Amino acid sequence: MTCFAFLFGKKVSSDIRRDPEIDEGLSGIRIKVYTYKELKNASDNFSPANKIGEGGFGSVYKGVLKGGKLAAIKVLSTESKQGVKEFLTEINVISEIQHENLVILYGCCVEGDHRILVYNYLENNSLAQTLLAGGHSNIYFDWQTRCKICIGVARGLAFLHEEVQPHIVHRDIKASNILLDKDLTPKISDFGLAKLIPSYMTHVSTRVAGTIGYLAPEYAIRGQLTRKADIYSFGVLLIEIVSGRSNTNIRLPIADQYILETTWELYERNKLVQLVDISLNGGFDPEEACKILKIALLCTQDTPKLRPTMSSVVKMLTREIDINESKITKPGLISDVMDLKVRGAKKNKDMESTSSYNASSGSDSQGTTTTVSLAASSIPEGMQDGVRFITTNVAKMIPQLKMVEVDIGDDTIMEDFPNEHYDSFRNLKISNGVPKIMGVICKIVTKKRVHT
Repeated sequence: MTCFAFLFGKKVSSDIRRDPEIDEGLSGIRIKVYTYKELKNASDNFSPANKIGEGGFGSVYKGVLKGGKLAAIKVLSTESKQGVKEFLTEINVISEIQHENLVILYGCCVEGDHRILVYNYLENNSLAQTLLAGGHSNIYFDWQTRCKICIGVARGLAFLHEEVQPHIVHRDIKASNILLDKDLTPKISDFGLAKLIPSYMTHVSTRVAGTIGYLAPEYAIRGQLTRKADIYSFGVLLIEIVSGRSNTNIRLPIADQYILETTWELYERNKLVQLVDISLNGGFDPEEACKILKIALLCTQDTPKLRPTMSSVVKMLTREIDINESKITKPGLISDVMDLKVRGAKKNKDMESTSSYNASSGSDSQGTTTTVSLAASSIPEGMQDGVRFITTNVAKMIPQLKMVEVDIGDDTIMEDFPNEHYDSFRNLKISNGVPKIMGVICKIVTKKRVHT
């Protein structure tokens, strides 16, 4: 096992076996490199009591470093499959980025299979754990604080998009990745999903990595990654901040599950103010609230090129420029993304046809193999909700499924769909990290049909 300590490019111990690849990668990094033992001690052996967060790429623990400094220690999961080169490339980028609205990287650990990032600790957790916690937080977000958070996140994202070279696309802007310091100043976190975009490239087609409900349609369906995908996610976040509601609630009736759809409906009826969080008890500026929601709709338009840049969003939020309401068009809605593309291929025939399923559509007749591709991205609150979300929607749209095979990367799950129920699939156990639905395309294949 390679074990070492390194500070500001200076060698600490000369008798430690060194990995040339690691040495080369660390040569230009000016942050501290911790040993695994140091971070293990700092977090009390990564005690569950110190666990403060979990995402698709790992768990985060509160730790006390030598000298008493508090830190957020992010242990990347083995599923992230980052090699030394990939990890150190990411570190090289992060270590040079500093902005008031971005978390600070203190250091890292690259030891054996361990890949750990050490960030500054932020006292007030995330927006997901506070504002969107359904009354389980003691923090009150008045209107001025919400506006400050909207502007702060916009500035941080504009910095990543337009000032950092090469430009950075975060890929997972969401409430749980917006952390809050003691003054409730927002800090964008989790660059583990960040993707560098060279300035000469218009987009990068890549594996989908993001959170359902925040995903831009072009990213969820085609894996086309641009800064415009982040802007879409930011628009959804704006709605959450104004409304105090999470973007998706599968426990509500279908018509009310997705807050972006509700926002568009209220906009068409000129009743956007009804979306404002009732906990504010009228303590807000109705005109300003509607303005922010209109900016959110501009950011979430279905056509990427129609979405504004983040620097323009900052100027709209700070009233430096006016909103051109005539440019607002229908947003890209998750219900549209969930119109599953189904490819039917009959046995012993060379002809292939393409169709789309919805609640009322029919099915191919006999002897058909049907493939359904669905954007199934990371659900930070736990994989169970993700499985329930996916299988509930698939079962409603394609009720004739009898047996399915879920191809999710390295693992395959077989499960029966009863004729009238899908609970056995909905309630799959999540033991041993299965199903791994994080940031992949979930493919559901009909293995057997119910013939009538």
